[in-house]
Amino acid sequence: MSKTTVGESATTKKDLNEFEQHYFSSYDHYGIHEEMLQDTVRTLSYRNAITQNKDLFKDKIVLDVGCGTGILSMFAAKNGAKHVIGVDMSSIIEMAREIVELNGFSDKITLLRGKLEDVKLPFPKVDIIISEWMGYFLLYESMLDTVLWARDNYLVEGGLIFPDKCSIHVAGIEDSQYKDEKLNFWQDVYGFDYSPFVPLVKKEPLVDTVQHTAVNTTRSKLIEFDLNTITVADLAFKAKFKVEAKSQDFINGIIAWFDIEFPAPEGKKPVTFSTGAHAPYTHWKQTVFYMEDDLECEKGETLEGEITCVPNKTNNRDLDIKIAYNFKASGSDANTRSKKNENFYLMH
Repeated sequence: MSKTTVGESATTKKDLNEFEQHYFSSYDHYGIHEEMLQDTVRTLSYRNAITQNKDLFKDKIVLDVGCGTGILSMFAAKNGAKHVIGVDMSSIIEMAREIVELNGFSDKITLLRGKLEDVKLPFPKVDIIISEWMGYFLLYESMLDTVLWARDNYLVEGGLIFPDKCSIHVAGIEDSQYKDEKLNFWQDVYGFDYSPFVPLVKKEPLVDTVQHTAVNTTRSKLIEFDLNTITVADLAFKAKFKVEAKSQDFINGIIAWFDIEFPAPEGKKPVTFSTGAHAPYTHWKQTVFYMEDDLECEKGETLEGEITCVPNKTNNRDLDIKIAYNFKASGSDANTRSKKNENFYLMH
């Protein structure tokens, strides 16, 4: 039996800290769900991964972590799942219940309001976990922590997670005009000096759609996660990268994106999608980290470095990111063009 009202919630929102309250409240309004549903790459990838694997879902118990409006739960129920449990803390689950009833799935889908760690599932174990947990830079908002908790506490041995593999990739970009506009704006704001904002702006990564033509280096896979085996501790990572300039140009920042892969039977091609600038638009867009230095590159020169990513100590849904880089120029002016530095960022 579904439990979706405030009174039936397994978690009382006012008992959560201010950051948790803000996070869950941000999903109360229909607008954010509209944006996600209209993201055809996202939504069709999940639908295709489920419909192309009906045999895997047939007569299985499925857990939908962070079910939102219930779209993934209904995909699973429509494609043979014996029963689906959708769990969500935000008030949108009340709309999900109405939608599930309207579409005739009330007997196959149970919706439970509250944090997953607090709810009591109607089944001791589940065969499959589905979840759309990804945030900007993949890990922002740290909903993956909850998916891994669900895996460790509810997934049967040999059970499946949709999706189950993901990777973060980086490359260099030339974006000097936008970078300059972004920083120079604060030098003169209607005749006043607002320059104290500049250090704050530099620390904040930009989430936006980047033109593929702005990417001017090779790409580098930063890190890969297998949701079947990783731990929450693995999500705080330090990983090296190395990219090569494709032409004579400036590198003003690092662009990051993630790729996703769903399970598939052996010998069958898995459903995948990418959120990179080279791929069709998704609501995750790309994440840009502007560097302190504007690197003047010749074709073939390399930029290498290391990215450290850890949850913020005050709010673990935010990310503290450090990018240490070493650009090695060549030729007679190598000393003036070579740069070594490290920049700090906060995704919040």
